[in-house]
Parts: sequence; C-alpha cells; structure tokens
Amino acid sequence: MNREFKQQIVDLLNQHRIMTIATNREDGWPQATVVGYANDGLIIYCFISRDSQKCANIMRDPRVSLAIAKDYPQPLQIKGLSIAARAVEVTDQGEIDHVAEIQLRRYPEYKVMPRPDPAAVPMLRLTPEIVSVLDYSKGFGHADLIGVTDADLAEFIEARRHHWASFHAAKFKEVANPL
Repeated sequence: MNREFKQQIVDLLNQHRIMTIATNREDGWPQATVVGYANDGLIIYCFISRDSQKCANIMRDPRVSLAIAKDYPQPLQIKGLSIAARAVEVTDQGEIDHVAEIQLRRYPEYKVMPRPDPAAVPMLRLTPEIVSVLDYSKGFGHADLIGVTDADLAEFIEARRHHWASFHAAKFKEVANPL
C-alpha cells in the first residue's frame, strides 16, 4: 500500500475511540456490537468479555469486520474505515503492558480503574487484511479498497516486538533493583 493511504488509515484510526465489530455467529447470522479500541499504527486492540457471544464467535471464527467513523453534519464530509481483520487473543505480557500504555493515553479516564483480568476480559489484537477507506469528499459513496500485506504491517509489528521484550525486561529490572 502506498504511504499516503497508510497515513490516512492511521490518522482515521487515531481520531476515533469507538468502533463497530461484526463477528460470525454459529447459526450464520452476523452479529455487530460497539466496543472501544486503541491502535498502534495499523494494529487495533480492544477488550471483550470472555462470557460474551462476541468472544464465542471470535474463538470459533477469528474473521471480523470493523467499521469506524463519526456522525458528520454533511454527507459529502463522511470519512471512515471499513476493515476486514483477524482477531487473536493477546497473551504476551510485554505486548499487554505496551498496549495498556497506549490505551491510557487514549482513555485517560481509565487510570482510576484496575486493569482488566485476562481470565474474564481478554485483550484482542485485530490485524487488518483489507481496508476500505471511505471518503465522500471524492464523490458520494467513494471508497478505496486496499489490501494490507505483511510488508505494510512489518514496521508496526517488528518494531513493537522488540519494544515489548525490552519493556518487559525494563519492568523486571525495576523490580529486581529498586532505587
């Protein structure tokens, strides 16, 4: 994907905090719900209840669709994203800690709350495969359909893996050698 589209996608992700996530129910009906999210570049994270229908749907079929936009006063101002992604539960503690920092920047009001217990509220990583960038200023209903490749994600994923490892190591060092 070209750099301009990548930046436009990241900018739109950064501008919002709420998305609709659609999952596939066992009976074949789609199920759409609204969740808060945070993103690290193109990678999107959210929490869900382990007891929810959404979680059961994702554990059975990790394919999800996401819709992100806001209410615009004029139809030709509409900008947003429609994303086909795969969901996986995040279990790496370094990645969880890294995303917790991102989420607290996006949702500072959560600082007073304890971190969700992964046994009850798992963190999901949503990795986009196809993105439809909606931009009605280019014409009513205009959308650019963009495939996301491993190369598009590499700058986000590989850089963060090293950060997660060092983040975890730094936290361990602080505990082992307090001031």
